[in-house]
Amino acid sequence: MNTKMKLEELYEKKTIREVLMGASSFLNSHHREVFAAEWLLRERNDWSKTQLIRRYPELMSKETKKIFLSDLKLFMEGLPIQYIIGHEWFYDRKFKVNPSTLIPRPETEEWFDRYIKMLPNQPFEVIDIGTGSGVLAISHKLERQYDQVLAVDISSNALKIAKENAATLDADVKFYKSDLTQAVKKHSFDLIISNPPYISVDEKSVMDQSVLDHEPSIALFAKEEGLEIYRRLAEELPAILKPKGKIIMEIGYLQGTSVYHLFEKAFPEAKIEIWKDMAGQDRVVYVTT
Repeated sequence: MNTKMKLEELYEKKTIREVLMGASSFLNSHHREVFAAEWLLRERNDWSKTQLIRRYPELMSKETKKIFLSDLKLFMEGLPIQYIIGHEWFYDRKFKVNPSTLIPRPETEEWFDRYIKMLPNQPFEVIDIGTGSGVLAISHKLERQYDQVLAVDISSNALKIAKENAATLDADVKFYKSDLTQAVKKHSFDLIISNPPYISVDEKSVMDQSVLDHEPSIALFAKEEGLEIYRRLAEELPAILKPKGKIIMEIGYLQGTSVYHLFEKAFPEAKIEIWKDMAGQDRVVYVTT
């Protein structure tokens, strides 16, 4: 006997609460994440949790129901919910994302929060290498208006999204198309931040299929067992980092020792630390010269 609920059954539901409860049951019957129903409904309609609860008794309009059920269908097909809605939150701000950009992760927000609070109260020249949707560069600028912030990416499509986010959030960030530091070799910086591609191609077999199918591979994978970009950056960054400068860069959870040695060779006089994330995994290399 087939006990799986059909999406079409939700058309018979009337109130917002009934539709939402039915959607949650539908996802549960198909062994999908139940939280997605509420998240899709709230984010699509720009409702807070409280606003949603207050609207429970209201009849859901035909247009709202049509969009909601279309979103659910896309989610069932494997499209990440952030791409369905078209945005993700980072440091309490809404950033546009699409399949040209990575979806920001909580691990990245965690180390951003750590470093932004520990920087000295003086103007910095900052570059974000591989900016993607611009979350690091834009968030940094908005938290420290007195810093000059540049951001680079090799992808024209990603830069388009980053520029839109900067305009929407009123962040004065300068963007350049660049393969790592190629376009900024004449500049020098007090702080270099980056969340580069660091996943080895060999790890594809253990990755979520929706990530493989929809997020940009150029922002995920790197050669040399995921270390190619770190090796290149270790070679290029000494030329653009100011004396007493800082590098803060996300790494894969198995890459701490390898990345440490790459930057130890590039900056033999520097202090190098590996920061762990909330799960106790290596997550950031922090270099101070």
